[in-house]
Amino acid sequence: MTRIRQGLSQAQLALPELSDSYVSLIESGKRVPTPDVVRLLARKLGCSPSYLSSGIDEDVQDRMRVTLEYAEIALQNGEAAEARDRLGELLADPDLSSLPEYARRARWAHALALEATGGLDEAIGEFAALAAVLSPDYDTEEWIRLNIAMSRCHREKGDAARSVAVAEGAFTRVTGRPGPWSDETVKLGATLVGAYLERGDLVSGGQLAERLIEQADAIGSPAARMAAYWEAAIVARYQADFEKAVTYGERALALLGEAADLRNLSRLRGEYGTLMLLARPDAAERARDELQRATREMAATAAGGIDIARCLTELARAELALGQPRKAADRAAEALDLLGDEPRPATAGALVVLAEARIRLGRADSAVEILDRAMACLRRMEPSREAAEGWFNLAELLSQTGDEERRTEAYRNALTCAGL
Repeated sequence: MTRIRQGLSQAQLALPELSDSYVSLIESGKRVPTPDVVRLLARKLGCSPSYLSSGIDEDVQDRMRVTLEYAEIALQNGEAAEARDRLGELLADPDLSSLPEYARRARWAHALALEATGGLDEAIGEFAALAAVLSPDYDTEEWIRLNIAMSRCHREKGDAARSVAVAEGAFTRVTGRPGPWSDETVKLGATLVGAYLERGDLVSGGQLAERLIEQADAIGSPAARMAAYWEAAIVARYQADFEKAVTYGERALALLGEAADLRNLSRLRGEYGTLMLLARPDAAERARDELQRATREMAATAAGGIDIARCLTELARAELALGQPRKAADRAAEALDLLGDEPRPATAGALVVLAEARIRLGRADSAVEILDRAMACLRRMEPSREAAEGWFNLAELLSQTGDEERRTEAYRNALTCAGL
């Protein structure tokens, strides 16, 4: 103990500002000193307040701080694997538990890095552990962010039911309390809309999207309105109202530009490029430009590999629309390199686009092998809207290979995944 090492009694340390009994209670753990008291005692003992609170040498604290800040910057700059490794080393340091704020930041960043590098199960575990020690009543904003992240990871895994359960449970709890909504509440609602759509529940998704726009407009902040209009654009897309989807997407892009969130800006730009491709096929070149820009922006931020892969797949679709099957095949192959072998919706989508590119290049035999992989991937996935879309696109391509038996199976599976 610093006081004893310096040969001071409790009274000598305490007086005249404090009582020796108060110092005794602090040392026995029966009182938690205020920040002002910590600073006072640290000044008397000739050490820093952080050392007095944690017992960790200042040089060690500085090393941890530098490692943490380096990893956070690496994550923001798109170097997720580097961030994951550095944060893993930091979390293994036993001294970190004595610095709760550093520990919290490290676990949050580590979970994001795991998500960005495809470790979705591990990321979910980290997010859940962080949420478990928070109160939704007193740590509301951070608790919401963690539930958004968990729902997002479940959706990327293809588990639409669990994605809905997490977001819906959190949203019901937060909105069940009196008082106005916050930006984070709207963002949580937007996450729930996305989960509903992935489950194929267009009615619930559409109704909630309208409610979000109403609440976000009442709040008036760019971040809340962007989240609401973004999800409304996706709802309109699945309602096949592509012009409306583009209109909402343009509003969201303008609002996000005000918010200056580069990661979300790149993701939304990619979604906007996809909507352009659907709504205005004659504007495929503009859609390709938006998707190329989105891909570059994602690579320079903390966007996950799955987000980048989805954007590359849509870029491949744009190249197909422009009559460039070789470029389309290259972009789809890049997407698959990022996705690995996990049976994800994004993987099936990239395989289907790659197969279409091979067919257009006159390489039908190679396309059949890729379609086999796509079918195997889809069979391992939970039923969802995206799985239904994957089966439908697969069936369309199988009709070009003359495989009527598997084409029929693909259509049947598409209907099953769509709940029909």
